[in-house]
Amino acid sequence: MTTIAAPAKPDLAALRRDVRAFLADELASGGFAPRCDSWLSGFDVGFSHRLAERSWLAMTWPEEYGGHGRSQLERYAVNEELLAAGAPVAAHWIGDRQVGPALLKNGSVEQRQRFLPRMARGDLLFAIGMSEPDSGSDLASVRSTARRVEDGWRVNGTKVWTSHAQRSDFLLALVRTEARTTSRHDGLSQLIIDLRADGVSVNPIAMLDGEQHFNEVVLDDVFVPDRDVLGAVGDGWRQVTHELAHERSGPERFLSTYPLIEATISGAARADDPIAGILLARLITLRQMSRDVGDQLQAGHTPAVEAAVVKDMGTRFEGDSLEMVRSLLGREPDPTATDLCGRLLAEAIQHAPVFTLRGGTSEVLRGIIARSVVGR
Repeated sequence: MTTIAAPAKPDLAALRRDVRAFLADELASGGFAPRCDSWLSGFDVGFSHRLAERSWLAMTWPEEYGGHGRSQLERYAVNEELLAAGAPVAAHWIGDRQVGPALLKNGSVEQRQRFLPRMARGDLLFAIGMSEPDSGSDLASVRSTARRVEDGWRVNGTKVWTSHAQRSDFLLALVRTEARTTSRHDGLSQLIIDLRADGVSVNPIAMLDGEQHFNEVVLDDVFVPDRDVLGAVGDGWRQVTHELAHERSGPERFLSTYPLIEATISGAARADDPIAGILLARLITLRQMSRDVGDQLQAGHTPAVEAAVVKDMGTRFEGDSLEMVRSLLGREPDPTATDLCGRLLAEAIQHAPVFTLRGGTSEVLRGIIARSVVGR
């Protein structure tokens, strides 16, 4: 009888030590300064390249497409360490988290070969085009259209809250390719749009602190060749639903304010405060929920409702954590503060208004959850 050995479990402790050592060296050399919301506000292509050199981008992708064939657990561990340190990961975040898996699941071989290896090196950047003006997070109300023409499509419409479109190479956009029927979910498709193509305009939406990662993207009769349709025409809703499970459930949904939390409670006096215990308990709970959704995605499922719960609870934690830290520090936010806690507090509060926008507004998320309960 032949015995098949079980696959070796990854040494997550050793991996975390490697990432922490790398981050310590980066901090010591001035490679980055910790910040809250680093997965959106910390844009540094050079830092993403240094991660790629260590095989910490595209970790779970197949080697044939530039990936490293590692487990979701290993990827999760690396991302936790990066977010906890407030490292600048925004340049590659959307592509690594969302677009890469979408290409692997729905893309053609040609698309995978064209995009994935460059994304794995940190050389090709993607933005996501889902939300639209006057639609909030109601993706089924998409009004951007793609009209069939010879060898491709002509796209017209507007996308909004499009992070880093001004710095990205391509936009993965949800558009309507067929007239709306009785089902709002029919007739939607995903197109890969070159952000340097004729007819594309990117208009900045500034944050309270003057930073720009949000944008309005206007598409005026933009031509998209047939080879840049992702998946099947008309199958956009199913595809997007799976992608949103990736978008809404990761550790960024509860670690955006972690650098501030850690800096605040690292002192012995604050660590003993009951508020610190509450923050820790909620973090542990959200982490376990997020990991559970990740396991379901790894198994090929689409845990849309579970991901919505993680995102909604994570958004609430992000907001609550700011007020809890504020009470621990006993001070008001000051954008001119030079100490780490003061700087991070001001930074996080200025970014707080967007917490409920990205990944779906709280109202829409709760509607998804409620409908799943009513339908049982």
